[in-house]
Amino acid sequence: MNIFHFRYEIQTSNVKFTLEKFLFLKSIFRFFVYLNIYTCFFCNLNAQEIKLSITAEKNISEELIDSLEVNFTFKDYLTLKKQVDTISFQLQRIGYIESTLNLLQKKNDTLYEAIYFLGPKYKSIKIYYSQNDFSKKELIKVTNEINEDFFVLPFEDIELSLSKLNNTKTEQGNPFAKISLKNISIKDDFLEATLETNTGSKRTIDSIAIKGYEKFPKSFLKYYAGIKTGKTFNQKKLISQNNALNSLGFVSTIKPPEALFREENTTVYFYLEKQNNNLFDGVLGFNTNEETQKLEFNGYLNLELNNNLNFGEQFLINYKADGEDQRNFLVSTKLPYILKSPFGIGLELKIFKRDSTFVTTEQLAKVSYQINPSSSSYIGYKGYESSNLLDNIIAGAAIEDYTSRNLIFGVNYNKKTNSKLFPVKTLISLDAELGKRELKDSKENQFKVSNIINHIFDLNFKNSVFLQNTTSILFSDTYLTNELFRFGGINSIRGFNENSIDASLFSVLNTEYRIQLNEGLYIHSIIDLGYFENEVMDLKEKLYSFGLGLGLQTKAGILKLNIANGNSENQAFKFSNTKIHLSLRSRF
Repeated sequence: MNIFHFRYEIQTSNVKFTLEKFLFLKSIFRFFVYLNIYTCFFCNLNAQEIKLSITAEKNISEELIDSLEVNFTFKDYLTLKKQVDTISFQLQRIGYIESTLNLLQKKNDTLYEAIYFLGPKYKSIKIYYSQNDFSKKELIKVTNEINEDFFVLPFEDIELSLSKLNNTKTEQGNPFAKISLKNISIKDDFLEATLETNTGSKRTIDSIAIKGYEKFPKSFLKYYAGIKTGKTFNQKKLISQNNALNSLGFVSTIKPPEALFREENTTVYFYLEKQNNNLFDGVLGFNTNEETQKLEFNGYLNLELNNNLNFGEQFLINYKADGEDQRNFLVSTKLPYILKSPFGIGLELKIFKRDSTFVTTEQLAKVSYQINPSSSSYIGYKGYESSNLLDNIIAGAAIEDYTSRNLIFGVNYNKKTNSKLFPVKTLISLDAELGKRELKDSKENQFKVSNIINHIFDLNFKNSVFLQNTTSILFSDTYLTNELFRFGGINSIRGFNENSIDASLFSVLNTEYRIQLNEGLYIHSIIDLGYFENEVMDLKEKLYSFGLGLGLQTKAGILKLNIANGNSENQAFKFSNTKIHLSLRSRF
């Protein structure tokens, strides 16, 4: 019995414990169910959109509502209240300066009504000014209604116009200038006010500091970018000049320039970083001459070394050869801003050889002068020496030994951009040579003139049109084949071999319609038109070429591929005339 009773009590106790546990869990379950129902209910209430209606003491036109760009549906009351306050501010800015919010009331659970007092609308403001503060020429930037003592502004333009006038003072060297309207009064249907100008002290650039690239040749700041001490401080112009430094290639700007204003002087800080700007461009090939069994080079090589001595100097080697017919070798150097002056020195040696016909050597020395950041001029000397390599005289060849000494001069305008694909926006280059050609038994005066003009017309962000004209003319009584201009190829008229056309006069128009697919890739059309005259052969001919091309920014540099078919005026189209021009500009 005792044993049974003991067991019964244990079982009863377990049942009671299990029942209590079950009731407890049931209570918790009910709590969470009610909590979910409560949460869902209030979430639906909060998610319900509320609307706004606007009224005033007079009818509000649809045109006025559209100008305010009002939202009428909101997710919550706080957003609605913010919109109501914004409307008051907007009304005052467009001329309802007496407008106020009289009442914001709740009409029902989903609708609020904002009741405004608009008052009269003022369309313009008459502002009295002093001619000591602003001239009529400066005021014409903001309005055409200008009198000797006052000018009139549309009410909506007040803020923008005052900002422009304030910028005018800033550009004149008053970075702390403040402009405000005082003594505002109402006159009939317009306002009157007095323009108060506090220009502060005028500032000039007293010193310049460079951070990051301390060895940067400072002459480029003065002559290339036009940043000089003693000039009026103009923040907007400084930013533009700072951006111009990026087009140098061997330096980049880390951030915009900053100014430190002290009581008696102003220091401008430029933050620069040196960039590698040595360029390699071209392809070289090798082959063995079957007749001479000698190794010959063909292809194209362009090596350009820039600013390796932190002087802004340039050293260039250029080599072109087609393996058999002709070779062209060029070496040149430029030393800018000698002794921190706007003068620079340029030296050049060029050798051209056409198979076994002739070889011509050119020597050039010039002194350049930087007129302003975009323009320069030069004057110098250029000499020619040419030798006839033919053992026998060929009829009609007109090749003779000659020397020529010329005075050269020219001007150049170059507007650059920060784009790696299109670094030059506008280029105008005019060159002239005046001298005398000497043969064995005669001397003859000659005159040469050449120009290169190109420009990029931007249609929109992705589309642009590139136009370039290259023209060269030789004025002489007689002409030799080995003194004529030579053109053709990727840098003149595409679809023709390099320097394959001799001319005493030629003009080439290059056109490209460019589509920039992204920052590192563009495709373009090729339509080139040309005309040339050859006085030696009594030849006048028109040329044209059509094709497609692309430019690609790669890790190695900018790769350009042009496929063009070139023909003359009286020549039928031949697919075999298609030429592929390939170049790679690699920066290292």
